[in-house]
Amino acid sequence: MSGGSDNVPDKAPDRPAVAPPLGLLAELTHRCPLQCPYCYNPVSLSGRGTELSTESWQQLFAAARALGVLQLHLSGGEPMARPDLLPLITHAAGCGLYSNLITSGVRLDRDGAQALADCGLDHVQLSFQDTDPVMADHISAYRDSFARKCAAAEAVRAAELPLTVNFVVHRQNLDRLPDMIALALSLQAGRIEIAHVQYYGWALRNRAALMPTRAQIDRASEAVAAARVAHAGRLVIDYVVPDYYAARPKPCMGGWGRQFLVVAPDGDVLPCHAAKSIPGLVFENVTQRPLADIWRDGEAFERFRGTRWMREPCRSCAYRETDFGGCRCQAMALTGAAENTDPACALSPAHAQMLAIAERDADAAPPPFAYRRFGG
Repeated sequence: MSGGSDNVPDKAPDRPAVAPPLGLLAELTHRCPLQCPYCYNPVSLSGRGTELSTESWQQLFAAARALGVLQLHLSGGEPMARPDLLPLITHAAGCGLYSNLITSGVRLDRDGAQALADCGLDHVQLSFQDTDPVMADHISAYRDSFARKCAAAEAVRAAELPLTVNFVVHRQNLDRLPDMIALALSLQAGRIEIAHVQYYGWALRNRAALMPTRAQIDRASEAVAAARVAHAGRLVIDYVVPDYYAARPKPCMGGWGRQFLVVAPDGDVLPCHAAKSIPGLVFENVTQRPLADIWRDGEAFERFRGTRWMREPCRSCAYRETDFGGCRCQAMALTGAAENTDPACALSPAHAQMLAIAERDADAAPPPFAYRRFGG
């Protein structure tokens, strides 16, 4: 690395131009009726009084489209907690953005789903905690959550909106993965996303309660492979494997500052949804600086963009422009330095330690959940 150090990114004048982002994850609010122990939002949440106004979000959507964003993912917390959700969707459609609502569904009925469609919403991602109703309520700490979600899926289907079903999987529900796929088929979803818990933020507090065994993961992988063959052309199955048992890391958000950006409820612009877990990063706010400028040269985006920041073994690795060093937040959580190689990589000095943690947690009896209560 020329003109820098292990801790300071190269500011060479011939730095390549930054391509426009593909997608924007708009975290409209951190408020949520559920209390999931694997919540990926920051440990410190934004209160209602700090949320961007309707007008500010609408201005942001227009700026995102002008920057080149094509896909808008409306998330939270629970985005349906925003009373202005419909005008926000209407504005996004007017900007030419493909909009995807990521929701728990517990507040979504037929009239609501039809209103979303009428405003121009393009797609719904509906999250489930389990296929067992008792366990679904236990994981979410929300009564009758499974029945409400099934009713929401029917409402989405009645409104003729495309549907993706999401499952976050872990030790306490992974054995029901075949049932999850069957549920997606019965709900006439076109896609199911099965994602293992990512252990940072609040989820890190519950790692011992959530970590699956290797045997569970092996069975799940086999079930996914068989289902992809059996349901080809009918159901798309996305399967995000667990990092703690991996040998290769995944590129964070397609590479830090390469394809996606996140805007928090208060307007802070982030390279990934968990970036605030990294001390020392400076996050700029859309109320203070244009979104395009933050994307192109914002300090937090430049910090780990590309490969110039890398230490060994990433710096000389043949995969450095494939996985971009993996997850910066995971490196921070497990090694104490975001600049280090993601421990999910077999070349990381901390890889054996990561595997040992997984095996230790998976072998022990799971402790009670520490639920994620808004404001707690």
